[in-house]
Parts: sequence; structure tokens; C-alpha cells
Amino acid sequence: MDAEDVGARLERTILDLLAQREEGRTICPSDAARAVWSGPETEGWRDLMEPARQAAQRLVEAGEVEVTQRGEVVDLPTARGPVRIRRAAPRSR
Repeated sequence: MDAEDVGARLERTILDLLAQREEGRTICPSDAARAVWSGPETEGWRDLMEPARQAAQRLVEAGEVEVTQRGEVVDLPTARGPVRIRRAAPRSR
């Protein structure tokens, strides 16, 4: 599986996991990485953490999700430490 396939799977998985959560609830990027990982090593999902963060960023740019730390929306490329992902708040028109 190439990087593009992994990225697309991670994006779909993030959205699928969020669809299973109540409105406003979050997931960790590691939830998506673990769900996509299919290798024999039990800790191999860790190699998907950066691709999971990149997938989350693409979804942020598409207006699908928000990335938070301690409940506050943050800019993922500059965020340090653990982050959470939630569905984006509906935009007012």
C-alpha cells in the first residue's frame, strides 16, 4: 500500500470513527492509526501517527474536522503534544 492509499484510508477512518461518536466528542489520531494498521507488529501503528496527523490536517483544510488541545481549537502544524480531532462546527452563513 502506498502513502497515498494510507492517507486516504486514514482520512476515511477518521471520519468513520467520528461518525460513531456523539456530536462534540473527539478521537485521538492514534485511534485512526490503530484502525488502519494491519501489520504483524503490535506497535507498528506508531509508524502511522504522522500520516494520521497529516490526514487530519487535510480534513481541517476541507472544513470537515477541527483539531483541539485541552478543548481549544489549535493549528495542527504548530501544535506540540497530544491533540484530539472532532467534527467541525457548522459554519454560520
